[in-house]
Amino acid sequence: MIISASRRTDIPSFYSDWMFNRLKEGYVCVRNPMNIHQISQISLSPDVVDGIVFWTKNPTPMLERIHELDKYTYYFQFTLNSYGKDVEKNIPSKNDVIIPTFKKLSSIIGKERIVWRYDPILINEHYTIEYHKKYFKKLCESLSNYTEKCTVSFIDLYKNTERNIQPLNIHIPLNDEVIDLMDFFSTVAKDNGIYIDTCAEEYDLSSLNVEHACCIDKQRLERIGNYQLKIGKDKNQRGVCGCIESIDIGMYNTCENGCMYCYANFNGEMARKNHEKHNPLSPLISGKIEDDDKVNIRNVKSNIDGQLQLF
Repeated sequence: MIISASRRTDIPSFYSDWMFNRLKEGYVCVRNPMNIHQISQISLSPDVVDGIVFWTKNPTPMLERIHELDKYTYYFQFTLNSYGKDVEKNIPSKNDVIIPTFKKLSSIIGKERIVWRYDPILINEHYTIEYHKKYFKKLCESLSNYTEKCTVSFIDLYKNTERNIQPLNIHIPLNDEVIDLMDFFSTVAKDNGIYIDTCAEEYDLSSLNVEHACCIDKQRLERIGNYQLKIGKDKNQRGVCGCIESIDIGMYNTCENGCMYCYANFNGEMARKNHEKHNPLSPLISGKIEDDDKVNIRNVKSNIDGQLQLF
């Protein structure tokens, strides 16, 4: 079993103590997004957790406790964009906090455990193609010794985020703009020892040496964990998504990053209220188990085939 922590919220930024408590207790409870009174109890024992993928914009709160993950195979999907407070209003200073944290984390755990995400790419009169070229190059040069790859994507105009992003006056990039930008990104990244792939994009950019990403990546987990996994593609994701099966332990509308484009955090007031209900000692990320909730213990198992990889 692979744990995704989380596509739905930034656990390292806002719920790291809760996460470490859950690992210590050996289980976590997760509400069904479609039926909030249905709760799954999921084991977090190292015997069944084959890997953990953390999704974050700021894992600073985890740095001093990262050794508590030693029993697990894990890596980070670390989003680091070039946007200002108009787009990512609660993200700390990139120069003073986020970039130093990226470098420190990579130095502690190794660059193979930290995937840089420059996504989503949005285009408007301020964040132009030339703007993205300029700042992507700066970030590449800064991060060249601290990561192996960068995953990019272009913004998707989800129905539940249209109202939030309307003030940004985003325009959908033309195909020629996408090719121009990705050609530049690929060249600059290669010059800095980084390779590029795309997350859930329909574009065929193989001629630019840009392939489709597997964000929850079987090969990366096998390399880090020195094992082989018998596990399939995640059928709950979009067709162009290359991720393998995982269980997400987050909750929608609980993130305090305040990113205007976020599909998982589309109601700021609800996110604030859910965050206020957070108790780091609760098995749930927000609130507590109520009398009208039904808790089901989910049957999970390891997908490691048992054959040790020597090389």
